[in-house]
Amino acid sequence: MPWTIKVPDRALIFGRERADERQKKRDQAVIDDELLLAKLGYKQSLSRQLSTFSNFAISFGCCSVLSGLLPMWGTTLLTGGTSASIWGYLTVAVLTLSIGFSLAEICSAFPTTGGLYFWTAQLSDSEWVPFMCWIVGYFNWLSLAVAICAGDLGMAGFLTSAISVTHPDFVTTPAIDYGVFIAILLIHGWMNTLPIKFTGIINNVSVWWHVMGILFIVVVGLLLTPNKPSASFALGQMYNGSGFNSDGYAWLIGLLQAQFTLNGYDTAAHVSEETRSAQKGSPMGIVMAIGTSAVAGTILMIACAFMIQDFDRQIVHSTNNMAITQVFLDGTGVGWTMWFLVIILVAMYFAGAAVIVGSSRQTYAFARDGAMPFSNWLAKLTKSKVPANAVWFNIIFSAILGIPYLFSEVAFETIVSINTIAASISYFIPIWLRITMARKRFQKGPFHLGVFSVPCGIIACTWISFTSALFILPTQWPVTPSNMNFAIIPFAFVIGLASLVYAISGRKWFTGPVRNIDTVIIRKEDGQVIQETRRVVLLSENDDQDSCWMQDGVLVKKN
Repeated sequence: MPWTIKVPDRALIFGRERADERQKKRDQAVIDDELLLAKLGYKQSLSRQLSTFSNFAISFGCCSVLSGLLPMWGTTLLTGGTSASIWGYLTVAVLTLSIGFSLAEICSAFPTTGGLYFWTAQLSDSEWVPFMCWIVGYFNWLSLAVAICAGDLGMAGFLTSAISVTHPDFVTTPAIDYGVFIAILLIHGWMNTLPIKFTGIINNVSVWWHVMGILFIVVVGLLLTPNKPSASFALGQMYNGSGFNSDGYAWLIGLLQAQFTLNGYDTAAHVSEETRSAQKGSPMGIVMAIGTSAVAGTILMIACAFMIQDFDRQIVHSTNNMAITQVFLDGTGVGWTMWFLVIILVAMYFAGAAVIVGSSRQTYAFARDGAMPFSNWLAKLTKSKVPANAVWFNIIFSAILGIPYLFSEVAFETIVSINTIAASISYFIPIWLRITMARKRFQKGPFHLGVFSVPCGIIACTWISFTSALFILPTQWPVTPSNMNFAIIPFAFVIGLASLVYAISGRKWFTGPVRNIDTVIIRKEDGQVIQETRRVVLLSENDDQDSCWMQDGVLVKKN
């Protein structure tokens, strides 16, 4: 037998080289991210393991069209018809993109977990920093914490609706829905104590579940539903069941469904300290989440409109607590409806988990700067670098916030209104500061809008102001204690309490974001430690990043 020399496969060698090169780029990206974070005043405490896609996936989950649009679909049809559900959603999506682009530009400059309130500190004049940060931080916290309640309460109602499909004699009650809601909260709370690596994987799966699920519902629903309505009805029907004489006002009320759905995308910023190449990845996460949800939601709303066979029976006088369930049943039968509901329920589960990711990180960051009650406890991380205490704090708050659902028929809509208004105002302030106080001194990041920054910001602020005023107004007439929109009451209570605490105590000690880098190690090139100082040091614009790196959460500079 002749002697042979086995030559390594060139493709295998090339593949390994490419893999090594990609790993080096990822490692360098993490180093650059940590250096920038040090420059902004924070050491790397959270685990930076999310890719740009995972960042987008979490924000996309927060904007879930399956969990946001479908539970309130019947309510929207009663206040604006199919016109509001389709064209209202598309209108909101386009205008929300202006908000997303404006926030993404700011996020690219300041990619920190604190997000909106940290940006406020960087953009406002020095004398206003503490109060502005305090208010924006509490608006932002309220919006994200309330989103947990709204999402999981919606899932509970949808789950009991699904049970009635196979058990027609089953009649749910607010108490049953609330009990299911608590169970869902507990499961979501446990899930969000897992390491961020698993959270990223779960949300990556969520993206494909949403995309394939929407495609499945649209195709099967349209193929099987008989007696489809005309295009003029499906695409332009107007119905005013609000009790108000103005059809225009009723149509505007119907926008609440869309604005509630396209919310929470700032989560991309709140996980920026866990995202690689955060200056590019987090802004892209914000914009991609809104854009993808806009397209997917419009397709879904058009398809659902073409599945309506009898508007009066299925929507106006529906005996099912979720109108979309009745439409599915009549169009496709029990078997296919159950498949649809399973798809929607799993999507709701993914969405609820994603919202808690953002809310817990914002709470952790706000507590890290000493602004939350029990700040020391809330700012603690687990061994896997997860803010578990912040997770459970928001879970408990959401459980308490859901109690009015037991007594009021419009409690869910009120909770949704609180979420939408609080989020909108927390978005408004940093955008407004960007185009006014910081217009000339704002230092752009890699993602920026150029000459479109100011026009985009003006559109965003105008839209936010309009919707914030709209969603505290009554949704039904005549107004009674059972159908009144109480959004202004808990909203005013939380903000009033936050302002009072600031006036009495906070103004004496709260100064805004607190820099926590306190150790700098100076080394020779061979790694030998020659000096160690306990002091806060920020990188200047002239620092050479090639001579700096992060090690064990501290800034390291060569001699």
